[in-house]
Amino acid sequence: MLSTIKKIEITYNSINASNTFTNGDIVSGQVSVEVAKDCQIKSFYIKFKGKADVFWSEKHGQTTHTYHAKDKYFSVRQYFIRDPNSKDSNVVPPGIHVYPFSFQFPLQNIPSTFTGADGKIVYLLEAVLSRSMRMDSKKSTMINFVGRGDLNPVPRLMEPQHETMDKKMNLFTSGTVAMDVNLEKSGFFQGEGLKVKAFIKNDSSREIKPKYCIYRKHSFFAQGKRRVHTKDLIKEVGTPIPAKASENVTHVIAIPQDVEPSILNCSIIKAEHRLRVYLDVKYASDPEIKFDIVILPVHQVPAVATAPTAASDFGIGPFGSYGNPNPPMWGFGPQQPPPGYQPAGPPPPYGAHGMYPPLN
Repeated sequence: MLSTIKKIEITYNSINASNTFTNGDIVSGQVSVEVAKDCQIKSFYIKFKGKADVFWSEKHGQTTHTYHAKDKYFSVRQYFIRDPNSKDSNVVPPGIHVYPFSFQFPLQNIPSTFTGADGKIVYLLEAVLSRSMRMDSKKSTMINFVGRGDLNPVPRLMEPQHETMDKKMNLFTSGTVAMDVNLEKSGFFQGEGLKVKAFIKNDSSREIKPKYCIYRKHSFFAQGKRRVHTKDLIKEVGTPIPAKASENVTHVIAIPQDVEPSILNCSIIKAEHRLRVYLDVKYASDPEIKFDIVILPVHQVPAVATAPTAASDFGIGPFGSYGNPNPPMWGFGPQQPPPGYQPAGPPPPYGAHGMYPPLN
C-alpha cells in the first residue's frame, strides 16, 4: 500500500562558499511535500532550533553508568497549515506543495557547530507533518553555524605570554637546560602564523632539539563528571642546538585554515587548544612549557540573502504552493539584520529559552 505522504524535503539558500552561517544571518528556503492523494493534515510546520547534547557510558565492574546533559539555546516554529489550536483539519490535494520559510540566527552568544566523541552542538531545521491517528512525518537538515568572536569576548587574547623553565639533567645526560619562551598573543585566526620566540640555553652534555606541538582538548561535562579527549594537531621540529651552546630561536607554526575553532562558551562542551614547546633530550625526560591558545574562526562575507524562487501558481492544486512566497522572518526580535538582507518585517521573539553560564 502506497503511503499518502510520499516525500518531504527541506532546502535552504547558501549565503557563502563554505555554506556557513553566523549570528544575525538569515536562513531562508522552502519545504516541499509530495502527496499521493487527498490528505487531511492536522498541522504542518518547520522548527528551527539549536542545542548541545552530551552522552557517554562507563563500566565499573558489572555496572554500566551513563551520563547525559543537554543545553537548549533556542527553538521556534513557523506553521504552514492551520492554527495549532484549531480543531479542523486541512485537506491537501495530490501533488507537490511548496512552503517558503525564513528564520534568523540570534545575536546572542551561542557556540559554534561541533561534533565530538561524546557530544555535539547542532543547529537544524525540522519539518513536522501531523495527521490524525498516524505517526508524525518528519524531515530534518543540519545548518553549519560559526559564532562571531565579538559576541564571545575572551579576556587577554591580544596580550603576550611568557614562560620560563630550567631543568637539571641526570643519569645518561649531565648539565642543565633552560628555556625562556614568548608568544606575541593568545588568540590566533585559522590560517594565521603562530610565532614562537625562545632563548634556549643548553648547558648539557648532549645536543637538544626544540619541538613544537599544537594539540586540542575536548571536555564533556554531565552530572558532575567530566570526560576528556586530547589529540595532537601539529608537530614540528626546530634546528638542533649543540651541547654547551645558547641560541635565540624563532619558529612560526602555520595554523591550518580548516582547524577546528575553540569553543569556550558552552557549559557542557569545551574545545580548547594548547601549544607545547619542549626540548628533545636523549635518554632524559623532555622539559616542556605549555601555553593556552585560542583558535578564532575566519568568517566569510555573506552574500545577499534572497527569497526562494516561488512557483508560478500559488494555489492548492498539484505543484502549487500554500502560503506567502515572501514569508515573514522568524527569529529573535527586535534586532537589525546584517547589511544586504531585506526581511519582510521584524521577527517575533522566540519565546522562553535557556542559556547556561559557562563553566570556569
